[in-house]
Amino acid sequence: MKLLFSHADLLQRNGGEYSVLKDAFLSTDGALISYLGKERPPGAFDREIDLRGKLLIPGLYNCHTHAPMVALRGVGSDLPLGRWLRDEIFPRERRLTAENVYAASRLAIAEMLACGTVSFTDMYFFPEQTARAVEESGIKANLTKHLQMTNAENRARQIEDSLAFYKAYHGAAGGRIRADFGIHAWYTCDFDTVRVYADLCSDSGARTHLHLSETDDEKNDCLAACGKTPVQWFRDAGTFRSPVTATHCVALTEEDIAILRENRVGVVHCPTSNMKLGSGIAPIPELVKNGIKIALGTDGAASNNNLNLFEEMHLSALLHKGTMKDPTLMPTREILDAATLNGAQMQGRENCGELKAGFRADFVAIDMDKPHLIPAPDPAALLVYSAQASDVCMTVADGKILYENGEYRTIDIESVKFDARRIDLS
Repeated sequence: MKLLFSHADLLQRNGGEYSVLKDAFLSTDGALISYLGKERPPGAFDREIDLRGKLLIPGLYNCHTHAPMVALRGVGSDLPLGRWLRDEIFPRERRLTAENVYAASRLAIAEMLACGTVSFTDMYFFPEQTARAVEESGIKANLTKHLQMTNAENRARQIEDSLAFYKAYHGAAGGRIRADFGIHAWYTCDFDTVRVYADLCSDSGARTHLHLSETDDEKNDCLAACGKTPVQWFRDAGTFRSPVTATHCVALTEEDIAILRENRVGVVHCPTSNMKLGSGIAPIPELVKNGIKIALGTDGAASNNNLNLFEEMHLSALLHKGTMKDPTLMPTREILDAATLNGAQMQGRENCGELKAGFRADFVAIDMDKPHLIPAPDPAALLVYSAQASDVCMTVADGKILYENGEYRTIDIESVKFDARRIDLS
């Protein structure tokens, strides 16, 4: 299908800086952007959409979440991570069914589309059901059947299952689904098993998604048990020989940062979740200074309460300025990169994350006719400091409109909400 979006303002990235092309046109041909510019492109289109007063921006990438955990939204609030997992989350997760995960994944996807997210990186149980929801909805996702050991007997089986998932789903749904290798954390896995898994990942040319150094307790427990930090533990297991997306990275040593830099590990910043669980604040400015790529994630709704990347952009920009008393840290361009282009690159998605001819037609329309967005001398800064998820009026992935003016084009939202309300994990 050929679509023409007319009279929109377009957020463009040029030389690492962001600028706005006003009153412009953007056209799509199937899954790709075919044109953008000030002049109306020639030819016929299946539909023309007038976007006066709207700002088109690249789609947002949620690079770490547990989408089905919307079924546990807010469970165990005000508890530290260890007690939260042990006393509230793990017992409920043992009651999960495939049907629960499918219903919750549909709800999470609906929430993310309304928040301008075009792709997410997920780690959770029954990933086949999340993949089913992704395929039906039109969103993109990097999914994994991850390692999370519960006993010695299931180690080999978990590797077999993870590899089978990778082979079955990598490139599914026309490439919208990518499969990663996944490791929950060092403390839920066995070193020798992870070492074998790392070899398989490297041999497959795959990527790995994991939790890393989320708290001081995690780091200190690893030092006490193994004589090394979690970063050193994964390095020694060979995990970093493949491209790695490491989430949290709150408790890092100087040596850890050097290891991440040398191995080109990407880091996902989840400020809301880290603060809600009292985990601490990741040293993101130091990582950026060391050339480490940063993306953003919401984490699951149980430790965040929503899947809103606009909140993560806002917090990421403000948190480090305030704690380090330096307003120059985490400028607008770094935050926008983290939410868009860096996320696409961390997912291994080429020609994504920017508004460019020949790139994937993944973008979001922001309604700028809101009191909190007027006037707009610097629209890029307003996206970080003023915009709300409720300002999203359209979400497009691979040239297909998935959400428009409060309506879902691929999802029966009433059915989604009905099924989600029936989930009972108490």
